[in-house]
Amino acid sequence: MIEVLTDKKNVLLTTSRRPTRDMRTLCRDFSHSFPNVVRVNRGKLSLDGLAEKALEFKADRVMVIDRWKGGPGKIRFFNVGLEGLEMVPPLVYMKGVRLRRDFGESMPRGRRIKSLAVVTSAKRSLAVERLCRVLSSFFGIPVLSLKEAVNRGCDAVVSVSADSSGFLTLTFMLVPEFVEVGPRIRVSRLVWELS
Repeated sequence: MIEVLTDKKNVLLTTSRRPTRDMRTLCRDFSHSFPNVVRVNRGKLSLDGLAEKALEFKADRVMVIDRWKGGPGKIRFFNVGLEGLEMVPPLVYMKGVRLRRDFGESMPRGRRIKSLAVVTSAKRSLAVERLCRVLSSFFGIPVLSLKEAVNRGCDAVVSVSADSSGFLTLTFMLVPEFVEVGPRIRVSRLVWELS
């Protein structure tokens, strides 16, 4: 399965207001893992202010990491439209986060990922397929097999898999080293119907 996307616009990445240290670290980890991501501090910006900030950075999409129960717990995706930010599904609830710093020295300091692909496990569920399509579309990255990602010279892959209890896990690995570098996100729930 090959799905190549060529959208080169930026994604603006930020947190909800009054972020925790781990939320800021997760934002930094994502900005180093996804290509074409611009990280900004939210401060007191409203959602309309975020839309304006996105336009300053030539970003047509916004990703917000929200606080949930005292830590990074939700991810919201937005498109920048004529009326401001328009939320797009899914709303991602995180059950657990393991940051890059938790993986020790597996990621060389300062190394950024310039080319990334989404890969899935051999046993795919509908939820895994849908989330892979969203990541591919939102970040403008292809969905490839692991072998295809290596052959194309990708710096890293984000693997989406489901465990036996139904939780999804996003794992970032360097290729061709096949070393997990983080962050690792365990997803408790995806909300596809947004009001």
